[in-house]
Amino acid sequence: MRVTAKAEYAVRAVMELAAGGGDPVKRDAIVAAQAIPPKFLENILSELRHAGLVESQRGSDGGYWLSEPPEKISVADVMRAVEGPLASVRSSRPETLEYEGLAEPLQYVWVALRSAIRSVVEEVTIADLVSGDLPKRIKVLVEEPDAWVSQ
Repeated sequence: MRVTAKAEYAVRAVMELAAGGGDPVKRDAIVAAQAIPPKFLENILSELRHAGLVESQRGSDGGYWLSEPPEKISVADVMRAVEGPLASVRSSRPETLEYEGLAEPLQYVWVALRSAIRSVVEEVTIADLVSGDLPKRIKVLVEEPDAWVSQ
């Protein structure tokens, strides 16, 4: 799985909004805190607003805030809002693929991969990230001997 800059920036922006405690956060404050290019952030915030995760108000008292408590927003919610499905194969959903012959079991591998990805990013909420207190199962995964080794 490849996490795009757009998805990573979106999660970081939503974390900044969560840290704002429900008060409007200015785009420039997010840019300053997270070093996200302003135009890129504007597009991301627009997509998050369109997905119903973020609300906004213009003006001197305006800004952006989360439409739900950060405990109810998962990393998966944010990623889907800006990138679409979490796992696809050649832009298709794994369950829609059909293979024949020796390749037939490959569909199960792609579905299992999607399930594994979901099991992490759907479990971790924005509140978990902001507090720095990740779910125990996630902590266990990163403690595995080869978790930090690129292969």
